[in-house]
Amino acid sequence: MSDSKAIQKHLELKGKIETGLKVELTPENLALLYTPGVGEASMMVKNQPDSANQLTIKGNTIAVVSDGSAVLGLGNIGGQAALPVMEGKAMLFKALADVNAFPICLDTQDSEEIIKTVINIAPNFAGINLEDISAPRCYEIEQRLQAELDIPVMHDDQHATAIIILAGLINATKVVGKDLLKAKIVIIGAGPAGYATTKLLKHYGINDIAVCDSKGVITQNREGLDQYKKEISTDKYDKPTTAEEASKGADIIIGLSRAGAITDTMVRSASAGPIVFALANPVPEIMPELAKEAGAKVIATGRSDFPNQLNNVLVFPGIFKGMVENNIKSVTPQIKIKTAEAIASIIEKPTVTNIIPSVFDPKVATTVAKSLE
Repeated sequence: MSDSKAIQKHLELKGKIETGLKVELTPENLALLYTPGVGEASMMVKNQPDSANQLTIKGNTIAVVSDGSAVLGLGNIGGQAALPVMEGKAMLFKALADVNAFPICLDTQDSEEIIKTVINIAPNFAGINLEDISAPRCYEIEQRLQAELDIPVMHDDQHATAIIILAGLINATKVVGKDLLKAKIVIIGAGPAGYATTKLLKHYGINDIAVCDSKGVITQNREGLDQYKKEISTDKYDKPTTAEEASKGADIIIGLSRAGAITDTMVRSASAGPIVFALANPVPEIMPELAKEAGAKVIATGRSDFPNQLNNVLVFPGIFKGMVENNIKSVTPQIKIKTAEAIASIIEKPTVTNIIPSVFDPKVATTVAKSLE
């Protein structure tokens, strides 16, 4: 077995989370909280289903659900191998927002089985956080579950990424003195994060967005598009266009792809002082030093060792805390925009190297939750 510090820490802890008791197990409490008193609580839930939120752990507990088919940086490693990651998500929910969360790692990658399983376990939870499920299955799974359940369902890889990008752009455009609503944006990567980011930016009111996949800009006249790529296609190009061509004159270039997907040539051909978000992990689409040398004004990555880390952990604890506390049933575009604006507001005077709060800033989850009241 490996002697790395990470493995040794996992061996030491034997899991990152555990259950605990809120009261001492005395004879009196046993009678009140188990038999015979628990029968009264069960009958109240039967007669008043919503009372489960006040009488049980359900009211403040999130299921972190994954089939392990698209684990960041690791690919399709399966449900059990994804458990350390989902435990980590549960740890962050508790530490940053005091929200209980439990990892549910499934031994199936069949969409229908996943949907059925989550519906069947939903009575235990106040919300469902889908994680690391591959595209395009993740779109249908999320949509079907949200339609079936009366609790919020959010695929973190899509929406938390989109929210933190919008928050970063709100402050980055202030730094460079540009109008975000009028900005020309190029997004490199048309997976779940690229799809959700494009949809959210359009809801925010931004219209000039070119999304690029491995074939170039996704144009409306391209043949063979699935329904999801059709939704994020653009009519601004009447012929095949490369990402390099689309980047000419761009105000903002966002990487949601792989290392090397953004070149210094693309940055040099953009508008003066462009914003570059290179969010691939662990190696960004373009390294910050190279982007800066090419003329980028504000640069963000997903890494903690560079300024302006755009990380989903700034989003999911607070947004679920706010939805649970305010009995919000679904994650609407308006909820996402409120969350992004709340996160951006924490940085009162954004600068080139400070457009987003730290993942350790204790105000983030509380500020997001309050914004949803």
